[in-house]
Amino acid sequence: MSTTRRTFLTQAAAAALGLTVPACATRKETAVLTTPQTSARLVREVLPGMATSDGAGVRLTRVIGQPRLRNLDPFLMLDRFHSDDPGAYIAGFPDHPHRGFETVTVMLDGRMRHKDSRGNEGLIRGGGIQWMTAGRGIVHSEMPEQERGLMSGFQLWVNLPASEKMTEPFYQDLQPERLAVAKLDGRGEARVVSGDLFGVKGPVRPRPAEPLLAHLSLGAGQKLEFPVPVGHTAFVFVNEGALTIGERAVRRAELAVLEAGERVAFVAGAEGAQLLFAAGKPFGEPIVQHGPFVMNTREEIERAFYDYRRGTLGHD
Repeated sequence: MSTTRRTFLTQAAAAALGLTVPACATRKETAVLTTPQTSARLVREVLPGMATSDGAGVRLTRVIGQPRLRNLDPFLMLDRFHSDDPGAYIAGFPDHPHRGFETVTVMLDGRMRHKDSRGNEGLIRGGGIQWMTAGRGIVHSEMPEQERGLMSGFQLWVNLPASEKMTEPFYQDLQPERLAVAKLDGRGEARVVSGDLFGVKGPVRPRPAEPLLAHLSLGAGQKLEFPVPVGHTAFVFVNEGALTIGERAVRRAELAVLEAGERVAFVAGAEGAQLLFAAGKPFGEPIVQHGPFVMNTREEIERAFYDYRRGTLGHD
């Protein structure tokens, strides 16, 4: 959903006029997770989101990709959008480019129309998912297909390793009925997007980051525990309600970065909890990000801008 598009449009316009592209942010650090692998994962940090706007003025909350958490290898950005005010979302996300990573749009409520430069078109509706691999380049738009009512969901950016950044673009539109749903013995349910959880397998085809991604709903006071691949980076974002992980409370619109371990365990609060859980294999490579492009070197970023300006990015 988000592309840091406002920043990009300003910089792309400058580039189109022949101005120097500003310096890119290069990040090589990867969080060191120190909890013993045989333990349940504890909370390393709890962060609130940051209110911002993107696209043509869509109001949202940025959780990963903000000053306090620039990235969480392999995750580059997490945005939450939630509003029943059409003015907060109606302008949508007109045509914009991407290269070098993947976007995952999780729609909880509302309808969003996707079109791209490769001739793909689809409708993401409440309960559905879109997984798009930008690879070597794509230009797309995401526009609301509603004039009123609630629109809510997430967009997560997942990095690609250097060996896959120039791969063939593709996308998967997954309607609600295609998602794998695990019923949790009366405690709630897990809608599995990718990976294996509670005996069900998500429909997204295998990805380089080997992600485990699920949207979970739990009743009041319910406990849940499940394994997580050792070595994967993991986080929990609470969309509604609250939960406790170990001794740490995580409230609505907060993200918990988890330490290392083989499993995660949490307890829903008095009003239950609705949450997004994600885990992925870190690549440990340099991250050079500039607006909608995420590569490994500044030269690759400059090439992406050049390809976009001359009209070949997303059209080759």
